[in-house]
Amino acid sequence: MLNILKLIFYKILGPNKVAKRLGVKMGKNCVLRSSYFGSEPYLIEMGDNVQTTRGVTFITHDSLSVIRVKYPEYKNADLFGKIIIGDNVFVGSQSIVLRGTTIEDNVIIGAGSLVKGHLKSDSVYAGVPAKYICSLDDYIHKNKKDFDYTKNFTSNEKRDYLLKKFN
Repeated sequence: MLNILKLIFYKILGPNKVAKRLGVKMGKNCVLRSSYFGSEPYLIEMGDNVQTTRGVTFITHDSLSVIRVKYPEYKNADLFGKIIIGDNVFVGSQSIVLRGTTIEDNVIIGAGSLVKGHLKSDSVYAGVPAKYICSLDDYIHKNKKDFDYTKNFTSNEKRDYLLKKFN
């Protein structure tokens, strides 16, 4: 019952307010569409203009449960790490960002990626585990012929445009 109330509360507040209440450090103009920030959300730092899509998960710890049982000297041990995200970063749907990860500025992370380590600025990463795909300049060069300039469209205008384009 408590989990259901928590989900309703999170839905009402929205991901950005949930993140701030839980202790995630966020810069300006962040747009989060996911509310799962792990059990230590205060270990997550985001710069300005960070966007996440639905289903993005942040995990700031590893499980030591097997080690705690097998090795008594580690019965009270835990393993944590910060997650640091720079400015102007996009994290695609269903991606998982693990402890100890640093994502520099101007990075695109493809949907379904498992992110761990250090991701360099001005780059595109994707995969399990996430790997460098190309620079932002290469991404633009490869895809600009397919860009659609719909950001100022209403939802109906966008729908009509896309249906016409793909029919």
